[in-house]
Amino acid sequence: MKKVYKILIGFVLVIFILLVSIPLLFQDKILGLVKETVNNNVNAKVDFSDGNLSLLRNFPNASVTLSNVSVINHKPFDGDTLLYAKDVVLKLKLTELFKASSDQLNIKSFTIDNALVSVMVNEKGKANYDIAKPSTEVTVNEEASKESEPSTFGLSIDGYSISNTTIKYNDKKGKMSLLLNDFNHSGYGDFSQSNSELTTKTTSTISFGMDNVYYAKNQKISLDAILGMDLVNKKFSFLKNEAKLNNLALVFNGFVQINENNQEVHIDFKTPSSDFKNFLGLIPEVYAKNIADVKTTGNFSVAGKVFGTIDEKNIPKLDIAVNAKNASFKYPDLPKSVRNININAQLKNTTGKVKNTFITIDNLSFKIDEDVFSGKGSLYNLTTNPLVKANLNGTLNLANINKAYPVDLKNELSGKLKANLRTSFDVDAIKKNIVRRIKNDGTIEVSDFVFSSKDIVNPLKIKNTKINFDPKVISLTKFDAKTGKSDMNATGKINNLLGFLLSNKKLQGTFNVKSNNFYVSDFMQKNTDTPTNDDTSKEESETKEISTEESLKIPAFLDCKVLADAKTVHYDNLTLKNVKGTLWLKDEKAILQNVNAGIFNGQIALNGEVNTQKKQPTFAMKLGVKSFDISQSFTRMDLLKSLSPIAGAMNGKLNSDINLSGSLNKDFTPNLTSVSGKALAQLLTTKINPENSKALSLLDNKLSFIDLTKLDLSDIKTHLSFKQGKVAVAPFKLKYKDIGINIGGSHGFDQSMNYNVTLDVPAKYLGSEVSGLLSKLSAKDQNITVPVTATITGNMTSPSVTTDLSSSVSKLSQKLIQQQKDNLVKNTLGNLLGKSKKDTTKTSTSTKDATVNKVKDVLGGLFGKKKKEKKKK
Repeated sequence: MKKVYKILIGFVLVIFILLVSIPLLFQDKILGLVKETVNNNVNAKVDFSDGNLSLLRNFPNASVTLSNVSVINHKPFDGDTLLYAKDVVLKLKLTELFKASSDQLNIKSFTIDNALVSVMVNEKGKANYDIAKPSTEVTVNEEASKESEPSTFGLSIDGYSISNTTIKYNDKKGKMSLLLNDFNHSGYGDFSQSNSELTTKTTSTISFGMDNVYYAKNQKISLDAILGMDLVNKKFSFLKNEAKLNNLALVFNGFVQINENNQEVHIDFKTPSSDFKNFLGLIPEVYAKNIADVKTTGNFSVAGKVFGTIDEKNIPKLDIAVNAKNASFKYPDLPKSVRNININAQLKNTTGKVKNTFITIDNLSFKIDEDVFSGKGSLYNLTTNPLVKANLNGTLNLANINKAYPVDLKNELSGKLKANLRTSFDVDAIKKNIVRRIKNDGTIEVSDFVFSSKDIVNPLKIKNTKINFDPKVISLTKFDAKTGKSDMNATGKINNLLGFLLSNKKLQGTFNVKSNNFYVSDFMQKNTDTPTNDDTSKEESETKEISTEESLKIPAFLDCKVLADAKTVHYDNLTLKNVKGTLWLKDEKAILQNVNAGIFNGQIALNGEVNTQKKQPTFAMKLGVKSFDISQSFTRMDLLKSLSPIAGAMNGKLNSDINLSGSLNKDFTPNLTSVSGKALAQLLTTKINPENSKALSLLDNKLSFIDLTKLDLSDIKTHLSFKQGKVAVAPFKLKYKDIGINIGGSHGFDQSMNYNVTLDVPAKYLGSEVSGLLSKLSAKDQNITVPVTATITGNMTSPSVTTDLSSSVSKLSQKLIQQQKDNLVKNTLGNLLGKSKKDTTKTSTSTKDATVNKVKDVLGGLFGKKKKEKKKK
């Protein structure tokens, strides 16, 4: 017996060693076989980064685990990834490991996890999933297989699963898109039999769109189905099935048969019960909330048939009906109910042609409190030129919506909506503006409506608004609203609202907007920099960073003309009176035309534009200034203060024409370093208050012969140019009494400055020493002027003023002394030479001696005074 045990134990050990060693010995061969076999059978490149062979995991079967599996398309989708899967596990018989690459490889089961499948159909109808190489059809029964040439790849599976997968479908030819997220699907059955059953379970979320319009988005679906499989005839029958769309349950039966050139479909489905909760179950749970305790009355049902053939030209015929009659529902924790709910809607296709699919809503009505709202309509030619007809009629108290239905509103709704509207149009008529095929008639009124949002500073309170619909135009006949401290009253016309809504056309219109008081701050968010706490999430920080980098953009879809008339406009610390003008919103620009306003006891006219087409908005503006109060305007308006900071020390009036352009900051204030342009300024009856400017106060103290408060600046004109944050002032002249003054220089928007003031100063103003010297000159020679230069540098808050006054006085004194000497010598010698021509016989000797002595005294006084004084000593 011990010998038998030893034999058995030895046999088990040998088997175990073989199970462990065979994968190590044959792993590379098996993985190469799998890769080669698959690539030999598909028109694509199949690859994986790593693989593992195990004989123990699914003993007595072998399992192959592949990591990072990819299927890359060849032409015409060259380089596109059809499938990527993080893990793929194949289960196959042990005997499959010893086959040659030319033999058929049969797989018993497979699992795919964390995969992305991207299915595409191009404009020519070619699909990227059609990658199987052409071969003779593989049949299941043995006789058929003998008559055919078998493929080197086969399925004899008993189970499969796909988990955590995303499937994308994009049909460019049909203009359809489908997205399945969180797709999980599994099935098991016996594929080796010609007739068998396949049990499947599927869950996913689905989004479906057509022609850039989403008809379903993130809807939950599930399907538990038992399929009868006739593999010989390729017919799959639904035996026992239940599907759910969100929480709406559907049961169905029928079959799908795959033929050589088409597929036959015949499916019937319906709701398993007529409870109105079925309708609430159709609504996504995030909106419908918990419907378990909701009280309902009345009936609701969905029933339909899908039958016919599917090929390149046909789809199945459709007959789907949705009905509700005298239904109601009430949530237990809400005060109001929705009653008298009636729905009669159909989705049909009676020909099997896609273009003949249509939707009709014969009745859709409900009642909340005593307000009844109803509508009906139809939609034909879904895929060609949709034809729309709709009627809306009724009254709805908006405040009752979240009192009857659990809508999560950040801000409560209030107000009353009244609608009596009829419309009929086709989409081509909208695109081509064929008015005769567009029929609108009716009105929509909203009263006592309050709208709040995080995107607006104050709630918008609409007292009353009324819109009239006509075939050619939609008219805003009344709009009376208030937000914050601002009031607005508007009328206008919208030319193509349906074109804007349905065919990506620009919204065109003309509006007249009036206001008694308009506060810009009521429409602008304050930019508050909140410090980031340590516990602030990274996502919140990134979101904040992104939002702060974004600048306001004027929507590209706007093509509107606004005629503005506001009695008073308040902007920051400025108040504008009687603002009138035209504003165009077009091509992502705001264009101002002939905008006039009263400000600073004068008038301003604006023409120009703000352009938001690029990432950083720009502006170009012409400003006409007339009779501005200089003191007010240059102390309260930052732009003017930057152009001429010293002007804030002036009193008087200003006329100016300013042309400027540059870029705007994110809060739409000018970026001063980018501003460039030019200006012509004319001063009217202007006086200076030096104490209001440190630079002027210093200059006033440096020049004792000038009183700046008495300086007359009337009718002074000067040219300014500015670029890259620097303002250059062209030299200009002015007069103070008999002193000529020339001023020129530059300053920066950063408050730096560099100015030169040159004064032609009469010598009589330069002190007693100079006055004494002047008194010795003739009256003609006393009218001498001296250039005095004052240099103003530093910045506005800490200026520096220097003059060359002392050196000028010193030079003048030396000049006057020299002039006196020259005059004296000239006069004396002239007298002497003039007397020598007289008759010397008549001149006495004593007179001659006196003259000689006088000359000696004068010359000695000029040239030999020191020597004379020394002799006396």
